[in-house]
Amino acid sequence: MKPEILLIEPMMDRVMNALDDAYTVHRLWQAPDRDALLREAGPRIRGIATGGGTGASNAIVDALPKLEIIAINGIGTDAVDLVHAKERGIRVTTTPNVLTDDVADLGMALLLAACRGICTGDRYVRAGKWGKEGLPLARKATGKTLGILGLGRIGRAIAKRAAAFDMPIAYHDIRAFDDVPYTYVDSLAGLAKHSDILMVAASGGAGSRGIVNAEVLDALGPDGILVNIARGSVVDEDALVQALQEKRIAGAGLDVFVDEPRTPEALWSMENVVLQPHRASATTETRIAMGDLVLANLAAQFAGKALPTPVV
Repeated sequence: MKPEILLIEPMMDRVMNALDDAYTVHRLWQAPDRDALLREAGPRIRGIATGGGTGASNAIVDALPKLEIIAINGIGTDAVDLVHAKERGIRVTTTPNVLTDDVADLGMALLLAACRGICTGDRYVRAGKWGKEGLPLARKATGKTLGILGLGRIGRAIAKRAAAFDMPIAYHDIRAFDDVPYTYVDSLAGLAKHSDILMVAASGGAGSRGIVNAEVLDALGPDGILVNIARGSVVDEDALVQALQEKRIAGAGLDVFVDEPRTPEALWSMENVVLQPHRASATTETRIAMGDLVLANLAAQFAGKALPTPVV
């Protein structure tokens, strides 16, 4: 008999088709009564496939007594209780490396769009204002100091791209790294003060919740720009909205938010803010590679083989 798995949110058709071929798949998001589905199928389910932002709550995990693996389609683990999973003997996997380039690319795209007013210029042309109204000057990106919060795989990929724009690069992390040529700053507020642009590339979770706060934003200053391609929870969103409204920072480029898909309505009308719907890894090539890793991790678990990309 096929192993039974719980698919918490939809994935690419080719991934879901492959899951259907290999497993008996219970689609939680389609269930008219989710609790009833978990009561009926829960005792038989051995695996979960889910997204990084959605994860799997402890309530769901505890409804599955035979659960062996949570395969996350993404790199974020903040929506899964890793301690609880480890206590239960449940393996947790992610899809690292394959999305690094796309996330770094979007980080630089948001940086450039925020500095150069790309979206403002696009709206200006589409509204037929060119030649009829003026357009404010933008900000230069080349040569600006880039501060990176979190110098992991994605942070380093961003730094590599920023170097091509002749940007001096500084960073803050839990420690300094001796294998990079960038300037380490031992406090986040200190990094913000040192930077023209602050790029958030840190992991989410309780330890980083709201660490980009009013103090950090004030240190970034009225000419500074914030870019977040990490997790919305890392930034104090209310403080960010207030800082933008009061022009205590110059602008922002945001791919992630605290309560997705909800976003603060105050941001919608701000010309100095670039917004994206959490789509840094949303390219065909990367989503295929991510899905393939989800499939590979599930297959390895049920075959009793070593997992390709385990976290726990």
